[in-house]
Amino acid sequence: FQTLVRSRCLQDLSGDGGVRKQELRPGTGQAVPPNASVAVKFSGYLEHQDKPFCTNCYSKSPGLMKLGKDITLLGLEVGLLTMKKGELSRFVFAPGYAYGQLGCPPLIPPSATVIFEVEVLDFLDTAASDAFFELTAEQQAAFPLQEVLEVADTERQFGNYLYRKRRLDDAKDRYKKALSILGLRPSSESEQRQINASKLLLLLNLSLTYLKLERPTQALAYGEKALEIDQRNAKALFRCGQACLCMTEYEKARDFLVRAQRIQPFNHDINNELKKLASCYRDYMNKEKEMCCRMFASLNTS
Repeated sequence: FQTLVRSRCLQDLSGDGGVRKQELRPGTGQAVPPNASVAVKFSGYLEHQDKPFCTNCYSKSPGLMKLGKDITLLGLEVGLLTMKKGELSRFVFAPGYAYGQLGCPPLIPPSATVIFEVEVLDFLDTAASDAFFELTAEQQAAFPLQEVLEVADTERQFGNYLYRKRRLDDAKDRYKKALSILGLRPSSESEQRQINASKLLLLLNLSLTYLKLERPTQALAYGEKALEIDQRNAKALFRCGQACLCMTEYEKARDFLVRAQRIQPFNHDINNELKKLASCYRDYMNKEKEMCCRMFASLNTS
């Protein structure tokens, strides 16, 4: 601990020695931007303690935290703004950038220097999106189309991140939030195509998410909305077929899946779903026959 604290080889990020950095593993891409939402693993250490006084490293998938809101330790925020995705670094925070003169009794003593090891797993630049949703409806309506589309895409990416982390309810809420701002009046066919392209991605994601949530009625509804934009979209037809199969609406499922197969005849997912449909339908018909036989047998015996 003292060796690191006294080291002169660390990078001084704050200019006054309050936040110093040692890069352990480099990252890639751009540095974390201000007001981003960041997924990090971290552990904080005090002198004379082998175990961290705070850590989230036991979590398999740490959630996204908003800089300046969820991350309130000044030194940690200063440090994160210098990090890239995949980077692992160690920081030394002086008391003024950590827990101050008072500390945080009984865990953190007064005027404590702390060491943090931080790994950036992922981040999203949500500053523009967050600012947009703080505006009134009138102010949002005045925004240029390209900026609105960028906000919608940011929210979609946020939803995708949550989906990958299996936070399905949160993911669908992000997709819906993005969809809510795309009810724009286009001034040209070109603008309408751009809006439709953005909507289509969100509708397909919503259909898939509702399937994973085992809510096929909603999955079908969003899949059909996607088909209103592009009636030959194989992914939308496939989602609708899956939803109908879940609802045991076998004829509708077959119709959607066959249409999808005509567009993508060598798609393994579509072909496997048709096989699954055929198997489910055979089981259904066998049960129907068995039920009829039992009914006739009971009538004959009576």
